[in-house]
Amino acid sequence: MFSMREFVKAVSERQPQLEKKARGKPLPGRAVLSLCVAGFFIALLFSNRTGLAIMSKGKNSHAKVSILAHDHEHKRRLGEDNQRDVMDEVTKTHQAIQSLDKSISSLEMELAVARTSKYTGPGSPSMGSTKGLQNAFVVIGINTGFSSKKRRDSLRETWVPRGAKLKRLEKEKGIVIRFVIGHSGIPGGALDRAIDAEDAETKDFFRLDHVEGYNELSSKTRIYFSTAVSVWNADFYVKVDDDVHVNLGMLASKLAKYKAKQRVYMGCMKSGPVLFQKGVKYHEPEFWKFGEEGNKYFRHATGQIYAISKDLAAYISINAPILHRYANEDVSLGSWFIGLEVEHVDDRSMCCGTPPDCEWKTQAGNVCVASFDWSCSGICKSVERMKDVHNSCGEAGGAVWNLVL
Repeated sequence: MFSMREFVKAVSERQPQLEKKARGKPLPGRAVLSLCVAGFFIALLFSNRTGLAIMSKGKNSHAKVSILAHDHEHKRRLGEDNQRDVMDEVTKTHQAIQSLDKSISSLEMELAVARTSKYTGPGSPSMGSTKGLQNAFVVIGINTGFSSKKRRDSLRETWVPRGAKLKRLEKEKGIVIRFVIGHSGIPGGALDRAIDAEDAETKDFFRLDHVEGYNELSSKTRIYFSTAVSVWNADFYVKVDDDVHVNLGMLASKLAKYKAKQRVYMGCMKSGPVLFQKGVKYHEPEFWKFGEEGNKYFRHATGQIYAISKDLAAYISINAPILHRYANEDVSLGSWFIGLEVEHVDDRSMCCGTPPDCEWKTQAGNVCVASFDWSCSGICKSVERMKDVHNSCGEAGGAVWNLVL
């Protein structure tokens, strides 16, 4: 805004030009003074309006800031007031999800029972009914063959209960133990009759609709789990070879730690080389699927003993027709869980060595779940040595009976 003095000076400087334009007719002094006064008031009026507009804008901005601050404070207070309600809703949602998981698991078990009927026929011995499942904590299937009667007897004389004790173990602790075997290439032949006679005496077999053979172990494993879930509603299903020593109490206590979890796969995890050379033991004909020569398998539990939870056993049963079987059954089992949300539990107490290894650990209070020799993929000369291993590495006699599950 111009001052009165500056305005008069400007008008005075312009006067000669105005005079020329007026062709030599100068303006009277009063006219000049009137113009100055008028210009001053016009400038003053304009400056007042501009100032009022700025002040008005400032007031509006201040009001908007105040409203935003008040709104933020209100929201903050609401957030603090509702925080506890939100946590309660989260807890309820988590509980609802857990309940839904259990419902889905039950439905999967029912579907597994229906799907496995084609593997188990109504006349299969030692099968039980597929209509009503028997409840159990763990089903332990001991993989055996027609020529392994002495091995089976060595287990019955050590860690596998017999007769009334076997039934008591099932009733009181929910621990089911069975020797798992299929049938021979000639159903009803001498081999099958021998097993039938042995089962009539011991009542500890679990027969499968499967033709026995070393190259069919992957199929046998698949059918074992598929059939087991159609008979027993168990938390866990275990497969163990008949030349391995097991401490039942320690096995059950290890599994109990994971009872509340889903999709558990427990064993001694390894990743051995893929053997592509023909003629060698454990040769993998489909070695090319695992990459270039010299590659290793994915992590999987060693085949001497491993355990899986109910959901995984049901998964095997439901998807049995499309589960690929590799040459080695432990690799096959591990491959079925690749890509699933499965918890792999690497428990080295499930692959202790025979004495002195397991003996030293037992003396130190670290009782092993299972013992065997890696060089033999089981206990070397197990029929002769099983008793010695049991005496040196076995748990206290009442361990499994004193266990609270």
